[in-house]
Amino acid sequence: MSSAVPANCPDLDALHTAQIQCRLCPRLVAWREEVAATKRRAYRDQVYWGKPVPGFGDSQARLLVLGLAPGAHGSNRTGRMFTGDGSGNFLFPALYAAGFASQPDASHQGDGLMLKDMYITAIVRCVPPANKPLREEVAACLPWLQAELRLLKQIQGVVLLGKMAFDALRSLPEFAAYDWRQTKFGHGLFYPAPDEDTPWLLCSYHPSMQNTQTGKLTQEMFAQIWQKAKDELR
Repeated sequence: MSSAVPANCPDLDALHTAQIQCRLCPRLVAWREEVAATKRRAYRDQVYWGKPVPGFGDSQARLLVLGLAPGAHGSNRTGRMFTGDGSGNFLFPALYAAGFASQPDASHQGDGLMLKDMYITAIVRCVPPANKPLREEVAACLPWLQAELRLLKQIQGVVLLGKMAFDALRSLPEFAAYDWRQTKFGHGLFYPAPDEDTPWLLCSYHPSMQNTQTGKLTQEMFAQIWQKAKDELR
């Protein structure tokens, strides 16, 4: 697959406008639109977003948060990352407590939520069936992340929510300075920046309901991630 990213986007708004028009991956396009048409019973009266979900946050952010993909009835419904589902219900209270978010809840795009010194994005921008994007779909979507990195000029560190987000960085030239043979995923593992041009990395389990409801990821564990991120920002 070739990239759908325009050669030169002057700012994040232009990038987001281009992104929501992407139809590069047929399987993901069909699935996101099917979910948006059939809906969940609880949201039957709502109009689903049903398009690629762009990143959002502070354009001068020093911290990038990288997740996996939109939730079928969360971001694919609301049009904003981690908004309207269980993952977001666990994430945003933690970000609010750490001072990165203006409020502890996120229900829809117009709810007033603002991020401070943080930008949230994902390795895949369309909801995948069973939350499992194919390898080629991840590869097709990563140029959008690279375009965001070019525009987010103040980024110092990246919090990786889940191993798939961690693994996706291995193929990007922006992170080639890391020795990936020695860089492993594990909750709370921190990797200092290898040079002045590469952000540091901090790993966390994804705040999926599968992890939070089983106790694999607790509120205390998650709070420690955001405190560590704050401590590492210059």
